[in-house]
Amino acid sequence: MFRDTYTFTPSTLRSLRSRRDPEDERRALYRFPRNRQTTAVNQTVFRESRTRPLLSNDANVQDALCSGDLDKIRSIFNSKDSVNVVIETVSHELSWSAELGLWSLISKPKQTSALHITAERGHTACVEHLLGHGADVNVAPGGATALHAACANGHVGCVQLLLRIGANPNAISEEGYSPLHLCTSPQTLQCAKLLLEHGARVNLQTKDRENTPLHIAAKHGLDEHVELYLSYCAYSHKKNREGETALNAACSYAEKPEDFGKYYRVCKMLVDSGADVKTAGKKNHTPLHNACGNGHPGIVDLLLLHGASVNAKNCAGYTPMDCILQAVEDHLEHHPEQIVIALLNHGAAPVDPKILKQCAMSPWTMEALLNTYESIPLCDSWIEAVPLDVWQEHQIFFDSIIRLTNKPRSLQHLARCTLRNYFGTRCHSVIPQLQLPNSFTEFLLLKFEGYIK
Repeated sequence: MFRDTYTFTPSTLRSLRSRRDPEDERRALYRFPRNRQTTAVNQTVFRESRTRPLLSNDANVQDALCSGDLDKIRSIFNSKDSVNVVIETVSHELSWSAELGLWSLISKPKQTSALHITAERGHTACVEHLLGHGADVNVAPGGATALHAACANGHVGCVQLLLRIGANPNAISEEGYSPLHLCTSPQTLQCAKLLLEHGARVNLQTKDRENTPLHIAAKHGLDEHVELYLSYCAYSHKKNREGETALNAACSYAEKPEDFGKYYRVCKMLVDSGADVKTAGKKNHTPLHNACGNGHPGIVDLLLLHGASVNAKNCAGYTPMDCILQAVEDHLEHHPEQIVIALLNHGAAPVDPKILKQCAMSPWTMEALLNTYESIPLCDSWIEAVPLDVWQEHQIFFDSIIRLTNKPRSLQHLARCTLRNYFGTRCHSVIPQLQLPNSFTEFLLLKFEGYIK
C-alpha cells in the first residue's frame, strides 16, 4: 500500500457519499437544457466590457428581474455567462450642494447582479433558476452579496437556497456588514437561525462601529434574536468602538412606550447572561442614564436591582436623576415619579431645589423630591412654572407647599428623613424588612400622598 493512501470503513464511505458539495446542489437545481449559443435576446441586452464580465443596462432585463418574471428570466439568462452579467442601474439620491445652498437630486450609477436583484425581492424560483445555471453565489459587484440582500429583507427561501449552494455566511459587504448584521427585523429571525446553522460567526463585528449582531438585535429590541444569539454563545460583555455593550444599546433605544415590553425582555436576558450594568459608553452614559432618559421604569428597576450606579455622572456631569428630571414632561403618562422614587430609594442624592421647576407638570414627582428635604425650600423660583390647570387639579398639594415653605415639617416627616439618611442606599431593601405597618412602610418609601405635611 502506498504511503499516501488510506483505508476507509464502509460506514465512512457511506457518510462521505451522503454529503453533497455545493456543485452537486447546484446541478440538482438545473432543470433546463443548457444552450451554449447565446440567444438573440442575449445579444441585444448584454455587452462585453473591456475587463469582463458582461454588462447590461437594459431596462427590460431589470424589469424582468425586479418583477420576478420567470419566463423572461429563463429566456434571457440561459448560460453561465448570462447569469453572471453585471447589471448597471441608476439610483436617484438627494445630495446637499454647498454652492447652491440647497438639496438637489443626483443620479448615481450602481452595479449589481441578477442574483442580487431577485434575492433582494424574494423571487425564490428565479434565484433557483440562476443558481442552476451557474450564477456566482458570492459575487458582490455592488458591494454586497445576494445573501446580504436576502437576509436584510427576511426572504427565508432565498437564504436557504443560497446557503445550500455555498454562499459565505460571513461575507463582509463594502459597508462592513455580514449577513447576520442585517437581520434587523422580527421577520429575519429564521434567516438568522439558518446563518448560524451554516457557520455564521455570532461575535463578528462591523468594520465601522464594531457592533456585533447582539448589539444590533438589542438596538432594535429583537428579543427572540437576542435569545438565539445568546444560545450560540454571543458575548454580552463585548464592547463596540464607543465602549458600549448590547445592554447600553438596548437601554438607549427603548424610547417608545409601545416597545417597552420587548426592550425589557432584551435587557433581562442580557443582565441574566452577565452584562455589566455599570458599563459607560458614549458620553459616559451608563445603561441607567439611558433608561432614565427614556422614562422606562421597568428597566430602571432591573438595573438598580443588579447594582447600577445611581449617582454615576456622565461627561456633562449629569446623574441618572438629572436624566429623568429633564424628561419628565415627555413621560407624564408613564409615571416618571416611579423612576424618581426608585432612584431615591436606592440612594440617589437630593436634587438642587432650583431644578424643581422641571417637575411643574408632575406633582407626584415634585412631592417625592420635596419629601427628601427636612424643610420646604423657597418656591418663588419654580412655583410660577406650574400651569393653571395643573394647579387647580392638585390645589390641595400646592396649597400645602405654600403653607409649609420655610416652616418646620411634621415630626413624622423628620423621623422619616433620619431613617432614610441612616439607611442610605439600602432603603429599598431594609425598610420593607422592618416589620412595620404597611402604611408606615409606604410612607418611608415615599409613596405619593397628595399633600405635604
